[in-house]
Amino acid sequence: MRAFDFLATFIGGALVGAACGLLFAPEKGSDLREKIAEALRKRGIKLNRQEMSDLVDEIAEELQAAKEEV
Repeated sequence: MRAFDFLATFIGGALVGAACGLLFAPEKGSDLREKIAEALRKRGIKLNRQEMSDLVDEIAEELQAAKEEV
């Protein structure tokens, strides 16, 4: 079970790291949203513009909270 916990933690950390890299990269927000939408579409997840905006805002808030904790 410890191996599963380690793997889940590692994958979670990798996802947060990737999200941080994308959100803090010097790129226009509209371009970033389009890249995120395309990545989600490739995985069969379809979001409308409002849902995508909400998702990006939620990720940004969580990253900001994590940044403040450090």
